[in-house]
Amino acid sequence: MLTVDALAKRLESYLEPDNIRRIRRAYFYAEQAHEGQMRRSGERYITHPLAVANILCEMHMDHQSLMAAMLHDVIEDTAVSKEALAEQFGPGVAELVDGVSKLTHLEFETKKEEQAENFQKMVLAMSKDIRVILVKLADRLHNMRTLGAMPPEKKRRKARETLDIYAPIALRLGINDLRIELENLAFESLYPLRAQRIATAIKKSRGNRKELVGQIRQALAERLSAEGVDVQVIGREKHLFSIYNKMKDQKKTLQEILDVYGFRIITQSVDACYRTLGVVHNFYKPVPNRFKDYIAIPKANGYQSLHTTLIGMNGVPIEIQIRTQEMEDMANHGIAAHWLYKNEDSSDSSPTHARARRWVKGLLEMQERAGNPVEFIENVKIDLFPDEIYVFTPKGKILEVPKGATAVDFAYAVHTDIGNACVGCLVNRQIAPLSQPLNSGDTIKIITAPGARPNPAWLNFVITAKARSNIRHFLKNLKKQDSIELGRKLLNNSLRNFDTELEALSDASIQSLLQEYQQSKLDELLEDIGLGNRVAYVVARRLLNDCADTSEASTDKAMTVSGTEGMLVTYAKCCRPIPGDPIVGLISKGKGMVIHTEQCRNIVDIRKDPDRCMHLRWDKSMEGEFVVDLRVEMRNSRGVLAGVANAVSQADANIESIEMQDRDATTSRLNLTVSVTSRQHLARVIRRLHGLPAVGSIERVQG
Repeated sequence: MLTVDALAKRLESYLEPDNIRRIRRAYFYAEQAHEGQMRRSGERYITHPLAVANILCEMHMDHQSLMAAMLHDVIEDTAVSKEALAEQFGPGVAELVDGVSKLTHLEFETKKEEQAENFQKMVLAMSKDIRVILVKLADRLHNMRTLGAMPPEKKRRKARETLDIYAPIALRLGINDLRIELENLAFESLYPLRAQRIATAIKKSRGNRKELVGQIRQALAERLSAEGVDVQVIGREKHLFSIYNKMKDQKKTLQEILDVYGFRIITQSVDACYRTLGVVHNFYKPVPNRFKDYIAIPKANGYQSLHTTLIGMNGVPIEIQIRTQEMEDMANHGIAAHWLYKNEDSSDSSPTHARARRWVKGLLEMQERAGNPVEFIENVKIDLFPDEIYVFTPKGKILEVPKGATAVDFAYAVHTDIGNACVGCLVNRQIAPLSQPLNSGDTIKIITAPGARPNPAWLNFVITAKARSNIRHFLKNLKKQDSIELGRKLLNNSLRNFDTELEALSDASIQSLLQEYQQSKLDELLEDIGLGNRVAYVVARRLLNDCADTSEASTDKAMTVSGTEGMLVTYAKCCRPIPGDPIVGLISKGKGMVIHTEQCRNIVDIRKDPDRCMHLRWDKSMEGEFVVDLRVEMRNSRGVLAGVANAVSQADANIESIEMQDRDATTSRLNLTVSVTSRQHLARVIRRLHGLPAVGSIERVQG
């Protein structure tokens, strides 16, 4: 069993005696605080903090992290306060413990929301000190190792949470050893039968594998030695979860995956890595398109290595990773590998720290933009599973984006303002659709325009969390602004019926109404009106209750529609109104106003309801394109469709869709959707169509 003395002995290899004494003090303090508390497994509670500190010791973490590991549950599970810890062990350790603490258990509607809220708070703590997440990961790893005592339902939930959030974070920070163990333990808890079968199969095939691995290792080592390259060759075992994932994703059998042999070659320098690559490529034939150079372009988490696949003796596929010892430490311990070379006062100078900081900064930005914790955690999950590709800005700067990313994702990766103002893109100097997935090596130039705004349709194809959360945030704010503007317009229109307007009313009458409606700002009331949650006419009457006679007010003044009302005013698809049509506005709760033609059959029942329906008129300067459905009866003849298309084009209109139905042997019906700017424009289109000899009747379809 692990003891504090055994841990202290291990720490002597890299920590000062003074710092080891501080860690011991933290242990005895925690032991006292947790006195009488037991784990579900029946062990004393203090065994858990001690085990967490031991995991961090394997990662060679600094003394403050180990002290925080000893004390990480003290604030939450005992009567000790953060202030008391700060007094005893200094503010640095107290802040770390506070960040790691699983935070107060608030009352949440769902377990999912609780998980999301806790994660959100952890991100805030990480932004102050990245070590918080390292202690948290070690805490999770020990909890996963001792999951056996938990009830099955809780086991599965913890395993799912580990695979969704904690293992990908470990991957993001490059802590490979910890990630592999987390994934395997979670896999065994989530799918015990599958894990057992794969483990049995690996054991069974290990006998003959061992011999072959030994032979290949020997052959590689001898060849490299003969070429004068000083290296260490290690056989690589695939772990359970990665085997399972490969079977699932690549649709391969277990045997096909086990037939690939992995080796790692550790060299003295970067130069030796490339020399080694040349030697192994001469020794065994390389598989085309399977070479990756992560030394020249490191992965987002700082991982560096050369990867290649070769066909070895007897046609056996061999996967080889070539790297220096420093890269090997980096690959296994990631960001933790740097704590050793960093004294407490130095700044985070390593590129890995800079990357981790950038990632956490991105998380913070996402958190500010997200509507609620659950939306935030969904965005983070997208962000945690990237398979990177590397693309270039026009000036040659390299940017990492996830596989499948589009130009819009790229624009937001460069800067939020560029994403928001993006209108088009050039990929490798050719105009390309914004939705086209990018490939490694592409050079992307984003075309922006002042006053441009994100398109809601982008949400259908963007894949990065940053792009998604920024678009949603912009549209949310835009909808709010639009609803306030529409609310102001609707309220002013109703007030004009009483020969006044909003600006002419006293502050006192507005404030008393806001108090009555329990709202703090006029904008909130206007937003409610714009969204259709309150009726403008009723609000106008309440406002004027004290200062005007509202009984004889006229209600026939129509509001003007100018086409600049934004997202909250939409045109009904059933009757397709166009400028010049007599129109009415239908207020829909939470959605704003939908404009229908006066004759539309769908609003017959609501026409007389002044709370939901209001008279509208078109602004004289109204501009824009409107879609109209036409039904054309015509005789069958050669080239008739070309004639129709030509006639519509000559009237300066566009065909949006066209569908032809045969009525009998001689006649057909054409259902045509065209875009026009007004009724006069539509009349011009119809005149042109009537000019065709084959056309009989033309009817505008409404409702």
